[in-house]
Amino acid sequence: MASQLLRRALGSRSSQILSSTTTAAAGPNFLASVGRQGFLLLYNSDNSHSLSWRRYRPEIAESVKQVFKAAEVPIEWEEHYVGTEIDPRTQSFLTWESLESVRRNKVGLKGPMATPIGKGHRSLNLTLRKELNLYANVRPCNSLPGYKTRYDDVNLITIRENTEGEYSGLEHQVLLKVSKIITRQASLRVAEYAFHYAKTHGRERVSAIHKANIMQKTDGLFLKCCREVAEKYPEITYEEVVIDNCCMMLVKNPALFDVLVMPNLYGDIISDLCAGLIGGLGLTPSCNIGEGGIALAEAVHGSAPDIAGKNLANPTALLLSAVTMLRHLELNDKADMIQDAILNTIAEGRYRTADLGGSSSTTDFTRAICDHL
Repeated sequence: MASQLLRRALGSRSSQILSSTTTAAAGPNFLASVGRQGFLLLYNSDNSHSLSWRRYRPEIAESVKQVFKAAEVPIEWEEHYVGTEIDPRTQSFLTWESLESVRRNKVGLKGPMATPIGKGHRSLNLTLRKELNLYANVRPCNSLPGYKTRYDDVNLITIRENTEGEYSGLEHQVLLKVSKIITRQASLRVAEYAFHYAKTHGRERVSAIHKANIMQKTDGLFLKCCREVAEKYPEITYEEVVIDNCCMMLVKNPALFDVLVMPNLYGDIISDLCAGLIGGLGLTPSCNIGEGGIALAEAVHGSAPDIAGKNLANPTALLLSAVTMLRHLELNDKADMIQDAILNTIAEGRYRTADLGGSSSTTDFTRAICDHL
């Protein structure tokens, strides 16, 4: 019972994670990247899966490795360090070889990456989204059994367009009076994914979040595309909600929503708001969907350098994101096993990190999860 609510959002088959235009990862190699200091490439050996991984906080990366080992997940690890200087081919610390590894391996897991504010190198997250064409960011938000918040009935999915809008990285090229970039192709693509996701997961409603009353050209185009796609799915209820009203409705009664789809900036705001409803970003998994069969799962919380290396970080978000990755690899038994262990550990309440109201270290929390395995 402890895992049924979250499992509904994460899905039980890889086909439930993918859009209608993507396919299950092909070939022998799979990839996951996590963090800031290096990549762990999990290469294919015999019948094992392979994965590459980039880490910022060694303790949360180590937590996933320990849990995977305890669950006997068939993955091998090989470490590949990214550069400490800007790679001119990517304009960030993310190397071209790392990107090529993602393209080759198709499936990944990524941890938090720090982004400079108003200066410095190109955002590592933006580099990944643009170079890999990760067009949809999917974040399940579900109340966790045994972890009390102000809300007990949160069970919704936010789907964010991931490549355009204010995060297009083109603001210095935009002409005067043009506020953002939204195209028909990208809007149709993310709308198709949202409705496909809803249908595949047994969801009944898709809400398009917008500000078309002000942004008539850009958000208006986004809504036009959503309406066009909605006509193909008559069995799914479609509605349009202005973003400020959406925020109010979510805080008053999150049960009013099911699947929400929206442009880039709105998705960043709304998905964080939804995470707050269930206890914070430290409990929220995420998966980026790209063309060509790429699925890059990630922990969406910040890099938190103030606690890095202090054995205080909560690995839950990264672990639950790893669960979505395992489902994509069709390792559903392992995914169920790990998910149950995580949720049972939190519900039990004996071992919780500080952000969950406890005093356990990352190591103790991880050990408790392994014991539940």
